[in-house]
Amino acid sequence: MENAHAKVPAECLTYFGVNEESGLTPDQFKKNLEKYGFNELPAEEGKSIWELISEQFEDLLVRILLLAACISFVLAWFEEGEETVTAFVEPFVILLILIANAIVGVWQERNAEDAIDALKEYEPEMGKVYRADRKSVQPIKARQIVPGDIVEVCVGDKVPADIRLVSIKSTCLRVDQSILTGESVSVIKHTEAVPDMRAVNQDKKNMLFSGTNIASGKAIGIAVATGVSTEIGKIRDQMAATEQEKTPLQAKLDEFGEQLSKVISLICVAVWAINIGHFNDPVHGGSWIRGAVYYFKIAVALAKNAIVRSLPSVETLGCTSVICSDKTGTLTTNQMCVTKMFIIKNADGDHVELDAFDISGSKYTPEGEVSQGGAKTNCSAHDGLTKKIYEKVGEATETALSCLVEKMNVFNSNVKNLSKVERANACCSVVKQLMKKDVTLEFSRDRKSMSVYCTPTKGDGGAKMFGAPEGVIDRCAYVRVGTTRVPLTGAIKEKMLSVIKEWGTGVTPCVAWPSPPVTPP
Repeated sequence: MENAHAKVPAECLTYFGVNEESGLTPDQFKKNLEKYGFNELPAEEGKSIWELISEQFEDLLVRILLLAACISFVLAWFEEGEETVTAFVEPFVILLILIANAIVGVWQERNAEDAIDALKEYEPEMGKVYRADRKSVQPIKARQIVPGDIVEVCVGDKVPADIRLVSIKSTCLRVDQSILTGESVSVIKHTEAVPDMRAVNQDKKNMLFSGTNIASGKAIGIAVATGVSTEIGKIRDQMAATEQEKTPLQAKLDEFGEQLSKVISLICVAVWAINIGHFNDPVHGGSWIRGAVYYFKIAVALAKNAIVRSLPSVETLGCTSVICSDKTGTLTTNQMCVTKMFIIKNADGDHVELDAFDISGSKYTPEGEVSQGGAKTNCSAHDGLTKKIYEKVGEATETALSCLVEKMNVFNSNVKNLSKVERANACCSVVKQLMKKDVTLEFSRDRKSMSVYCTPTKGDGGAKMFGAPEGVIDRCAYVRVGTTRVPLTGAIKEKMLSVIKEWGTGVTPCVAWPSPPVTPP
């Protein structure tokens, strides 16, 4: 379906003749499957290893060297005396250079093919759809989803097709679509139509794209494109159809190679003609073959000294003045982690002392240390501090905070013998046992914070939140010092904001994590 983003949900449902509540009938599914095919990217038929190797010898200069090596190798058989062995050095060196050049070329070509195959990793394995022959939502293989299917997605799901949102079942729906658009933060989605027919993917706020991840919320939509018709499928087709163009260096080398081959041929013929009368001269060893070796070596040397090869991509980069590059996932790892934090150590009137900590580790792995002044810190000793994670499920900021909890190991859990999967959630699992999350109020640009209401296994429930420091501090009346609380004065607020301003001057965003109320002394 073309321009689904510009149509209201009712138009999309009418186009496919489907009801939002019941989904496709078995007959409609069969018909659409025959029309659109399975929801999968076709496997790319790569070149055989022999085809890749032969392509490395299509360059004219390479062929000249290969011919020179073969002739030099043949002539080496006719060498006599002590030079018999050394005569084979030159052809072997040339062949080794050509083999190394071919290995690099094949490796680069394989990397290009792997880039196309890597897109298949973003294909989800499962999806949840409504079908008329079932009373409720049912999980099916993603390849079985067809345009017109009513699809349900929620936090942690990978979108199985290009979907036009019909209804959002949560207060907010956020999607991580960095793999497609390069946006470093999750995007808030809505169901209203986007009238601009020429809107780019970033502006299609009512669309979910195949391979992207649901960061928060729950929604229902209608699949409008599957397989190669999806946006990620179009990228795959563009990569597969891309023809390798010659760089400026390659074009010049081809031109130079043609001229060089003509010059070498003329030199060889001239040298041969000049010395043909000396081929049987006893002064030159009585052998025209032996005499010809030296003249041929001159031609080979000319060919070798004329060749200065570098990777075409390096040469092209040298001619570049401006590079337009996506940042997220290209120049960066598209992963967020906590690197610094502070708590209030002491507050007495206008006198404020802070404890600042540095956290090592720059990925979602829980491996890292919390240090203060260069010394490792036992986080459980501070009353104010209370997935190997391969991928994030949900918001990047929340994942970074979860990873911080694992690094701090505030419960002093024995994590040495845990598997990487168990280690990724060792501390968070303890937290889940101590309390249950009842209600979530997602992050919004107006509040600049997110909140949850949790009920502990023992005691009364309470709200917890984190967000932009300025907004969070304005809502606080006290600061926590150890296990006590003191009134939030202007001096304390000014001290905290000055540190936040200092830490946030670069590209590092800051968040505040307020503590729930504690019993006053």
